[in-house]
Amino acid sequence: MTPGARRALDAAGRLFYQRGIHAVGVDLIAAEAGVTKKTLYDRFGSKEQIVVEYLAGRDERWRAFLTPYLEAATSPGDRILAVFDASRDWADEFSGKGCSMVNAHAEISDPAHPAYPIITGQKAWMLALFTGLAGEIAPRGAARLGRTLMLLHEGALVAHGLQVFPAAVEQAREDAARLLKAAEGDR
Repeated sequence: MTPGARRALDAAGRLFYQRGIHAVGVDLIAAEAGVTKKTLYDRFGSKEQIVVEYLAGRDERWRAFLTPYLEAATSPGDRILAVFDASRDWADEFSGKGCSMVNAHAEISDPAHPAYPIITGQKAWMLALFTGLAGEIAPRGAARLGRTLMLLHEGALVAHGLQVFPAAVEQAREDAARLLKAAEGDR
């Protein structure tokens, strides 16, 4: 990626997250990045492709951010709680307005949009992660436990982004810990 294209993608990501995807046009992205609209279209082809690359990059960064948390945990339960720890730290550092995928889905609900598979794929990946880890704790109830953990996690991210109440991710982590303790007792 050329330096100009990188600046454009960085500017687009910042603007999309702060203002919303539909509220940001290519003129503003170009101006913020110090490039021409021609550069944007030559590199990305369309605003939709900029959105795709923004969301795919954000998902890639999240997965890379999460990996050391998972690797440092020593048990399946600790790995589940590590997801909440990583989410808390990510939210504090990168997501003051909530989950970028949830925010994007509020604007892009058409399955035909090229960014839609990125959004839903990220959530499917999170569900698979929780379900896989839950299977190590409660093999017979893995699907339900994974879905419940996902609901706690996603609800916490939304509550954090909307600033409904303080420490939403921390509360969800505490609730997940209680849920895991009960699941371990049911084995």
